[in-house]
Amino acid sequence: MTETMQRPTAARSLRHRLSRLAEAATTPLLPADYLDLAAPLRSGTDLRARIVAVQPETRDAATILLKPGADWAGHVPGQYVRIGIDVDGVREWRAYSLTHGPRADGLISITVKAVPGGKVSNHLVHHARPRTLVHLEQATGDFVLDPSASRLLFVTAGSGVTPVIGMLRNLFPVTDSGVVDLPRSSHLDIVVVHVAPTEPDSIFLSNLRELAAHGAITLVPRYDDQHGILDVADLAGLVPDLADRTTYACGPGGLLDALTAHHEAAGLSLFTEQFRAAFVEAGDGGTITFDDGTVLDADGAIPILDVAEAGGQLMPSGCRMGVCFGCVLPLREGSVRDLRNGAITTVDPISSAHGGVPIQTCISAAAGACHLGATS
Repeated sequence: MTETMQRPTAARSLRHRLSRLAEAATTPLLPADYLDLAAPLRSGTDLRARIVAVQPETRDAATILLKPGADWAGHVPGQYVRIGIDVDGVREWRAYSLTHGPRADGLISITVKAVPGGKVSNHLVHHARPRTLVHLEQATGDFVLDPSASRLLFVTAGSGVTPVIGMLRNLFPVTDSGVVDLPRSSHLDIVVVHVAPTEPDSIFLSNLRELAAHGAITLVPRYDDQHGILDVADLAGLVPDLADRTTYACGPGGLLDALTAHHEAAGLSLFTEQFRAAFVEAGDGGTITFDDGTVLDADGAIPILDVAEAGGQLMPSGCRMGVCFGCVLPLREGSVRDLRNGAITTVDPISSAHGGVPIQTCISAAAGACHLGATS
């Protein structure tokens, strides 16, 4: 063996011995665990982010400014990201839209509305603090602008404005000196119909008004306490050239269902993003059996994920609205009902391939006795 061949071999052997020595010295932890403490946002480790600031938007909504780890791959305005945060000793995952375009400082932001009874949303809005580390996944989602469309209508309701504000801020950045006009946005004609329960509850209202005052958008605010619940049949009156626009809508399921029916009947283009599952069907309920032997009684109107967590089961979860598939478990036997459309999935242990049929526990309820397996 030549000297040049011996040197790499010797170097690898030395690195291996040093690595084993480091592991022995840090047991039961690994050297990487100490690196995580010193440099949690470094490249090559699990993707994390550090909370930089928590900025109130309304009485029950706040923007969380985050510094992502070195392996953050960026995003397209309109996409969402899954955030993992420890609440009461349990790591919880939720999905939130990114509320900006790419930033020069490399930071990202989400805007969270506290949902009544919502464990994570209330924690983030009312208790999150700067310097807290959260887990992060890469951005995803296809609710993004079609670059060929120039005449746009955004219909948003409540926190459904969050992906849209990300698009608008990317098209028309706002600085200390005002709105910046960019050449790439000069051809756009944008109308925003934004619905909120009341004017004080309207998230990003000052930002929308600033864009409207500059002439970047035409803002049509609708407040339930002043104008009543929005009837999509009234859109043609609110937006006379509706037929000439490409519509993007984000909000509760009822609004999106009505818009879908309206636009399909009129032959109009529509892109939607639903920020919370609209549960329209309830099954008869039953029991849920887990691989560890736990058996829980389940109401047919409550998602399996919620039943299991209330019963002390540690469950994988994500967006909780049927989008990210972070809550999938195998149904080994029994029946479940999709709470969005009432569809029944039934599995028997003989015909189910590979140990079960994958179901989304966040939008499925027990429709009789069912047996769930663990994640692979």
